[in-house]
Amino acid sequence: MPLILAMVLGDKMEDAFRQSMLLSQGLFSIFFSNGLVSTLMVLAFGLGGWGLLPKFRRGRRRFVPVKP
Repeated sequence: MPLILAMVLGDKMEDAFRQSMLLSQGLFSIFFSNGLVSTLMVLAFGLGGWGLLPKFRRGRRRFVPVKP
């Protein structure tokens, strides 16, 4: 299901991203110019980072030195 969704929406998202970059002359601040859009972007990045959090926790525990 996610692959089908990506195939259907991928081209449209790429076109919208390209159009936004052209209108803002390459500034990423256009994605944070509105309060609603800023909230959604922060939530999207937060959810993306949330999935990586357990991986970093496991990696950190591996390097703790063992006390004799």
